[in-house]
Amino acid sequence: MEAHLKDLFCRFHQHFGTGPGLGPSSGTCLLKINGISPLFVKSLYRALAALYRTDPWKRLRPGHLFGLRVGKDSDWSNKKQTFPCAQFIGGDGGDLGLHLFKSEQDALKVSLPVETKHEPNVEILRVIFEKESLLSTSNKRMVASLALEPSGTDRYPIIDVARGTSSSGEIRFRDPTMEELKYLIAFIKAITLVHPLLQPESDKVTKNGRNVNFEPFIETVDVQWPAELATAVDLVAVTISYPPNRTYEEKKLASPIKYIEPPKEEEDFSGSRQCAMCEKPVQWDQSLCCGRCKAIIYCGPICQKNHWREAHKSMCGLYKAMMEREEELAMKIFKFNFVVDNSCQWLESMGLHKKGMWRRLCDCYTHYPFGLLPTKSIGAFELWGGLGDKDYPSDKPLANHIIGNRNPVFLSGWSEYYNIRSLPMSSPVAAILSHPLTVYHILTTFVISSKNRLIKGKEVIVHYLGPAAELDWLQAFDEISHLLNGLGNVQIFMIGPEVPSNLLGPVSGLGSRLRVNLVRGLYQEQYTNLPASHMVIALNCGLESYGSWSGALGVIKSINVPVFFTERSELLCTSAKQVLRTSGLHLTHPVGPNPFRSPLREQMHSTNLPSFSNGFIFGVNT
Repeated sequence: MEAHLKDLFCRFHQHFGTGPGLGPSSGTCLLKINGISPLFVKSLYRALAALYRTDPWKRLRPGHLFGLRVGKDSDWSNKKQTFPCAQFIGGDGGDLGLHLFKSEQDALKVSLPVETKHEPNVEILRVIFEKESLLSTSNKRMVASLALEPSGTDRYPIIDVARGTSSSGEIRFRDPTMEELKYLIAFIKAITLVHPLLQPESDKVTKNGRNVNFEPFIETVDVQWPAELATAVDLVAVTISYPPNRTYEEKKLASPIKYIEPPKEEEDFSGSRQCAMCEKPVQWDQSLCCGRCKAIIYCGPICQKNHWREAHKSMCGLYKAMMEREEELAMKIFKFNFVVDNSCQWLESMGLHKKGMWRRLCDCYTHYPFGLLPTKSIGAFELWGGLGDKDYPSDKPLANHIIGNRNPVFLSGWSEYYNIRSLPMSSPVAAILSHPLTVYHILTTFVISSKNRLIKGKEVIVHYLGPAAELDWLQAFDEISHLLNGLGNVQIFMIGPEVPSNLLGPVSGLGSRLRVNLVRGLYQEQYTNLPASHMVIALNCGLESYGSWSGALGVIKSINVPVFFTERSELLCTSAKQVLRTSGLHLTHPVGPNPFRSPLREQMHSTNLPSFSNGFIFGVNT
């Protein structure tokens, strides 16, 4: 009986220690490793945080084993791959993490549906995402002293190597070597890009409906070594395969591709909408609209009547007034279809689907984090999706302006801009240029102090909050540099949680009059680390949608510099004004149409209200 209780206690301790089924915390700490630098530890934690944000555990289970190769076998000390098999653990319960194995056979020996069983002489390179409160003392000190980036809100990765002994059956832990960590960071960077490309086999789902099998897959990507490793080459080819024994049939590992094509997805042009009352999907040709305002969509008369009594009656007049501005807001100066029911369909009609910067406008690339769209080239032709030379702005100073007239260009709207840039009104580039030209319009129109600084050849510093899609359009922001026309400078600090960790710092390749710096985090957390701003801008801000705005608005109230927001629709502006009032801020620049709004009218789920990216501008502290 005593032996039985001892065994039971050991199993309990193993299951609820650090790491599923692998015992209590090992007490390892990366700073104990010979030759490791704090900068490399920071790079490793940034890479793991980026992987954590992609949430691989949503689909991947311990039964999904991946093969991996990092560079050539001769690159490693034993002339072979260090840990060429990997799995994600925790998707079915337990701590989230990943395991790397010496071989596929080792992985099969220890892998159970949920936990990891003990097997003598099997080494596992483990990464376990642990709550900060559960870290060992040495790891807590390391996190605090190096200000390491957390994964999620309060989790930090613990990295060690576990090995079962053949004699006593104990699990012993050690710190990984620098070579093992180098192998690990290459895998992390590659799998972050690759795992969203896995395609499920629809006819092979397990009974519980959660553990999905995937189509066989193999892809090679080039990842960049952290600068602090000081390797002879900057890039290394990493091959990820599923299942592990998957091999190339036509491709050769000696010539890896340097970009990832997105998975092919069937496009839905069905035009489905959503009932404002019950949120039930409804086909456009079968939906009903409010007969008075024509703004709100319903699946049938019952929902329409119920919604009228519960909410719509008091708002119908406001919606009617907003709908009456539909004709005024439509940009009929453009010679292309600007009503977009389906972005993929619209891009296809323009010959731009899945090309260049346009990829961020459709749903086919949402699996790529903002700022990390794969690129084969950074030339203007490729960035603009192969548009003709006359259909996108050239990357050079304005041809129509005399060099002696060294003043910023003041623009009233798209017609004037297209004329200055000699662009045909059939060119769709306004859909992307809406972001940089809205920034430029605010800089040169609304704030006298900023305008005067530019005219006098001085620099204007802008804090740009919440960048997302524009992180893939940074080259388009170079148009600001050209419009400055040789006078004045603008430095933009783009701050937000969507900024990828591997893109932090100055952006290269932009004009001499524009500098862009990328900063990851919330504004209220990063503000004290930034140079004082002359202006704050937040495009398509979504004030009513994000709780994190409360802290940022507190900073905005305290710094008392001009702040401008844009929103997609007047309805969102109404909600934003309420959020600002609650925070003690009041509009000093009223809501008005943005002359540099995107010309593409967006389809909303449950309303017909006019909606455009950067549709309306309003401001505080002006």
